[in-house]
Amino acid sequence: MLVTSYDTVMVIVSIIVAFLASYTALDMAGRVVNSTGKAAQVWLLGGGFAMGIGIWAMHFIGMLAMHMPMMMSYDGPLTLLSMIIAIAASLFALWIVCYGDLRWLRLSYGALVLGSGVAAMHYTGMAALMFEPGIIWDWRWVVLSVLIALLASGIALWLAFRLRNGAGRLALLRAGAAVVMGFAIAGMHYSGMAAASFPTQGHMMHHGVDSDWLAILVAVVTLSILGITLLVSMLDARLQARTSMLASSLAEANRELAQLALQDNLTRLPNRILLEDRLDQAINKATRENTRFALMFMDLDGFKAINDAFGHHIGDSLLVAVTERMTTNISGHYTLARLGGDEFVLLMEIEEPNDAAVTADALVKLIEKPFNISRYELNVSLSIGIAVYPGDGVDERELMFNADAAMYHTKNNGRNGYYFFQPSMNTIAQNQLQLINDLWLALDSDELRLFYQPKYTAPSGPIVGFEALLRWQHPRRGLLTPDLFLPLAEKSGLIISVGNWVINEACRQLHEWRQQGHKNWSVAVNLSARQFEQNSLVDTVVTALEKHQIPPHLLTLEVTETTAMLNPDESVRILTALTDLGVNASIDDFGTGYSSLLYLKRLPASELKIDRAFVNELSENSGDATIVSAIVALAQSLNLKVVAEGVETPEQQAFLTHLGCDSLQGYLLGKPIPPDRINELKEYIKTTDSTPVA
Repeated sequence: MLVTSYDTVMVIVSIIVAFLASYTALDMAGRVVNSTGKAAQVWLLGGGFAMGIGIWAMHFIGMLAMHMPMMMSYDGPLTLLSMIIAIAASLFALWIVCYGDLRWLRLSYGALVLGSGVAAMHYTGMAALMFEPGIIWDWRWVVLSVLIALLASGIALWLAFRLRNGAGRLALLRAGAAVVMGFAIAGMHYSGMAAASFPTQGHMMHHGVDSDWLAILVAVVTLSILGITLLVSMLDARLQARTSMLASSLAEANRELAQLALQDNLTRLPNRILLEDRLDQAINKATRENTRFALMFMDLDGFKAINDAFGHHIGDSLLVAVTERMTTNISGHYTLARLGGDEFVLLMEIEEPNDAAVTADALVKLIEKPFNISRYELNVSLSIGIAVYPGDGVDERELMFNADAAMYHTKNNGRNGYYFFQPSMNTIAQNQLQLINDLWLALDSDELRLFYQPKYTAPSGPIVGFEALLRWQHPRRGLLTPDLFLPLAEKSGLIISVGNWVINEACRQLHEWRQQGHKNWSVAVNLSARQFEQNSLVDTVVTALEKHQIPPHLLTLEVTETTAMLNPDESVRILTALTDLGVNASIDDFGTGYSSLLYLKRLPASELKIDRAFVNELSENSGDATIVSAIVALAQSLNLKVVAEGVETPEQQAFLTHLGCDSLQGYLLGKPIPPDRINELKEYIKTTDSTPVA
C-alpha cells in the first residue's frame, strides 16, 4: 500500500472551515426563523448553499491535506455531484430545524437523511479521485464514519434548533456549538479517509482536474461564500437589532403618549378624556343591567387663596395630597378623575342614592382635616354636587352639567358639603351656560364696552391717566360688570379674545383722544393671568400700537402680583419684552399675594398699585397703614411710582397723600365712566395737557 501522510496546517484549515460552516448554519437558522415570507426563503436557500459549500470544502481541503507520492487529480462531474449532495443535505437540515417542532421522531428522521447525505458527499468525493485500479476500503472504518456522520447530524440538528432563537449571549453559545459540530464533521471525514488504502501498483490518471487548481478554487470560493454570507448575516442582525430597538422605543413612546393623553400629569388620575370614556361605559352597563351610578362633581374651597398666597408648587403639592387622601378612602367600583385646577369628578356604582350620600359625607369630613404641606398647615374644604343616573340625566353631557349645577348650589349655600341635583338648580346653571353662549357672540356683536376711571396726582389732580375697565352691554340684561362674566370667560377660554379686544380698543380710544388734542393722556389695561401667559401677547400689543399710531409710553399694562409670581423668571422675560417696546408695566393688587423681593427688584415695572383692601380700613393707627407705609417706602427705594386705588373718603385721600403715594384713584375722585362723558371731568382736564405723564 502507498504510504500517505497529512499536512498539519491543511488539517487545521479544514477544521476551521468546518467550524465556519457550522457557525453559518446556526446563524442562518436564526435568520430564517426571525424572517417571514420571501425573506425567509432567501435566507433558507442562501444558508443551505453556504453551509453545503462549507462542508464540501472541508472535505476537499482534508483530502488535499493528504500527501501521496504522486500528483492527484479529480473527476470533474463527480466532484460537482458531491458538492450538490452537500448543498442538498444542508438545505434539508435548515428546513428541519426552522419549521415546526423538533420531536424525537423528526430529529431521528432528519439525522438519518442529513447523515446519509454527508456520508454520500464524502464517498462521492473520494470516488472522484482518479486512481487506478481503485481504492481499497476498510469497511469497519467506513461503518464507523457513517455512524459518526449520523451522530454528528443529530447533534447538529438539535443544537441548531435550540439556538435558533434568542439574543444577548447567543453568539457565544453558537460559537461553542459550532466548535462541537466542526469537530464532529472533521471526525467523520478523517474516519472515512482512514478507511481508504491505495495499492502500490496503482497510478493516478491525469485527464481530470488538477489538485493544485482544485485547492485554489476551493479556498477562494469557500472563503468568499462563507465570508459574504456571514457579513450579510451580521449586517442583517445589526439592522434587525436597531429596528427592534426603534420599534421598542416607539412602542414605549406610544404607551407614554397614551398615558399622557388619558392621565392628569400632576395627580396621575384619569383626565377628562378617560372620564368621558368611563362614563360612556357606565351608561351602557347601567342601561343594559338596569342599575344605577352616581356622578359627583367636586371642587376645593379655598384652594385659589392658598395657591395665590403660597405659590404654585405648594398648590400642586396640596392637590397631590388631596388625591392620595381621597383614593385611599374610596372603595368599590369607581373612577376618580381630575378635570383641571381644583376640580375632581367621582364616578361610582351605587345601589341606592344613600350610598352616594355616605361617600360624599365621608369625603367632605376627610378633606376638611388640615394638610401638612412643606412647613405649612393648610385648610381647604370640599363642595360636592351629585347627579344620579338615570334620574338626573340620560347622557354624559346632561349628567356632568347637572352635577356641576348641584356643586355650585353647594358653594352658594355655605360650601363644605354636598347636595343632590334638583331641577330647580338648573336655572342658575342654565343662566351661566346661556351667558357663556352670549359672550361668544358679544365680540362680533360689538356689545363690549370700556369705561375709564381717572387717576389723579395726589391729592386731587391733575389727571395723569385712566384705567380701562371692561363692561358688557348685554342686549337683555343691561350693563354687566366684570365680576358677572369674566369668571365665565376664564372658564370657557374666551378671556384671551376678550383681553386682546380690550388692548386694541384702549389704543383706539387713545388715538381718538389724541386727535382731539389730549396728547399726554395715558391708559392702563389689566392683563388676565391666561392672557399674560400667551406667547402672542407682545405681538398683540405691537399690532395695536402700530394700528392706532400710539406712542408706547402712553400704554400701561397692569399685572397682578399673584400672576407675576406664578412663574417669576417667565414674568421677567415677558415684562422686559414689553418694556423694551416702551410700554409701562404696573404691579397690581400689590401686598395681597406671595412675592419675592428678589424677583420684584428684577421686574421691569414702573409702578406699584396698592390694593383697595388696604385702603378700606385705613387709619393712622391701623395695621393697614403700616403695610401701606412699608409698600410706599419699598417702591421709593426701587424708584417706582405708587398708585392707591379705592379712595372713597377725604380722610383716605389725605392720609395716602401724607404717606407718599404718587397717584390716587377711587369713587371720591371719579367713578368709571364711558368715554363720551369724559368732559364731566373738565375741572381737572384744563391742567392735564401741561403736566408730565406719571
